[in-house]
Amino acid sequence: MVSPTRRRETVQQVRREMPQVSERRACQVIGQPRGTQRYAPKLPNKDKRVVQRMLELVRRRPRFGYRRIGALLRQEDEFAKINVKHVCRLWRQEGLKVPQTQRKTRRLGSSDQGVVRRRAEHVNHVWCYDFVKDQTLDGRPLKFLPIEDEYTRECLALEVARSITAADVIQVLQYLFEVRGAPQFIRSDNGPEFIAHAIKKYLAESGVETLYIEPGSPWQNAYIESFNSRFRDELLNCELFTSVQEATVISSDYRSDYNHQRPHSSLGYRTPAELAASVAGPPVGLRPAGYVLPAAQQPIEHEEPTLITTGT
Repeated sequence: MVSPTRRRETVQQVRREMPQVSERRACQVIGQPRGTQRYAPKLPNKDKRVVQRMLELVRRRPRFGYRRIGALLRQEDEFAKINVKHVCRLWRQEGLKVPQTQRKTRRLGSSDQGVVRRRAEHVNHVWCYDFVKDQTLDGRPLKFLPIEDEYTRECLALEVARSITAADVIQVLQYLFEVRGAPQFIRSDNGPEFIAHAIKKYLAESGVETLYIEPGSPWQNAYIESFNSRFRDELLNCELFTSVQEATVISSDYRSDYNHQRPHSSLGYRTPAELAASVAGPPVGLRPAGYVLPAAQQPIEHEEPTLITTGT
């Protein structure tokens, strides 16, 4: 059975393609009453407010689809009971669509080396980090260092500078270890900053084991690569930075929003902060009583890094 809406669209299409056909004749052939054809459906008053708020969220988050927009709506008391089907219907009715991006061709390979081999089982079990590169409006480079807890997907740090050395990475890690405790493992690729002797020495003294992925296998560090993809898609591709200070402020706001507002499909559309608050994690950092972190590292002399291709 064809709905009146579909018949209405068919009549309109016939009249566009065959202007000589009258509305009366098109309705008669298609079987659509003229009164139904001329009826203009109106949104219920309650839906008007939903659509208004939905459009506001879409303008703020153009890369979000109807599922995440619906999750954001349900975070507000006014729309706490709205379901996905309702949001989907209004989404299609308003003609909304997320611009499609060209996906990269995936390489075929085993996924049992990085992520599966040491899957995070609780908070502060496995962290991961990587670099993301961008540039300011004048063409000068920007380098971002995101650090993520693989269990909660929480972005623990998002540092930005023109250049980030091994000494800078140590300073960020030292601050996080003091505030949150050290993890059992930390996963990264074989970038020179991550495999420097100073980094490995500092992590060993802190009781943290390193998990290095195989060269050319970014899928083995899937959680941080997923964050990098979202970070670039939702922020870097939408913003033009004029200075490091501006990039620092905007990226800090994004990190806060990512942890406390942005719903994650892999977490059941909860935020990382909600998951972290709901789970009873182990004692901070799993460090024994009386454990003292090493003193802050001084500026590091450049050393020849030792390439490690596999992790434990």
